[in-house]
Amino acid sequence: MAKRVIVNIEKCMGCHSCEIACAVAHSSSKELESVMRAGEKPRYRINVEAYGIKAVPVNCQHCEEPACVAACPTGAVHRKAKGEPVLVDTERCIGCSMCVMACPFGVITLSSDGKGVLKCDQCIERLAKGMEPACVAACPTKALQYIEEEEANRAKRRKTAERMAAAQATVPTSGAPDPGVKD
Repeated sequence: MAKRVIVNIEKCMGCHSCEIACAVAHSSSKELESVMRAGEKPRYRINVEAYGIKAVPVNCQHCEEPACVAACPTGAVHRKAKGEPVLVDTERCIGCSMCVMACPFGVITLSSDGKGVLKCDQCIERLAKGMEPACVAACPTKALQYIEEEEANRAKRRKTAERMAAAQATVPTSGAPDPGVKD
């Protein structure tokens, strides 16, 4: 099973560290100080959106059946193999925006020159070096994790079970039968 960036909204404090780390990871120098000195303006591929009092990091879901891949007329938006990240071949991309329009999450954007698109590649260069995606590594609250989806689901089930057990423990047991239970 493939790994992906999982978001725990309850832990996100909206600091935007993930956006900065992503932009730096996709810069030419890969170092914040160098990026700032050179005046380079790299763009991030994860967006922290505000929803009420919550901050929600929104990133590419690398869908199993990606609409962006199906919409791309040149094959620039592609996946090498099942479970792999959805990538953009910048040499083949013509900047037509079909993938931008097809993405249900709104996470693919046009490049600043309008000749291509930008989207999360799960920091494939970092993964090749045994590192986590930059957004995950930079998150101070660990709201972002790079794990297998089933592992994330197991953790959610455990948390749900704990909440249910805790709620049950606070229900008084008077010995009277539950009115919802029939003999």
